[in-house]
Amino acid sequence: MPDETDEWTVIVKDSNGTLLNEGDAVVLIKDLKVKGANTTIKRGATYKNIRLTSNAEEVEVRDGKGTFVLKTCFLKKA
Repeated sequence: MPDETDEWTVIVKDSNGTLLNEGDAVVLIKDLKVKGANTTIKRGATYKNIRLTSNAEEVEVRDGKGTFVLKTCFLKKA
């Protein structure tokens, strides 16, 4: 039987290789500087309800301050 996934489905994995889905919660594993701003996102920050992008190495997270696109190599599934 052929694979049920759509040919345009992007498979997104965290730094540990765990599959990430739309709406999952993730934890940041490294302090990151925000480009264009004088702030740092601290390790251990948890983001709920992530959105997947068309790029398998990036996810979109929403914070009270705005929306960020984070690389999956700096995230682990919560």
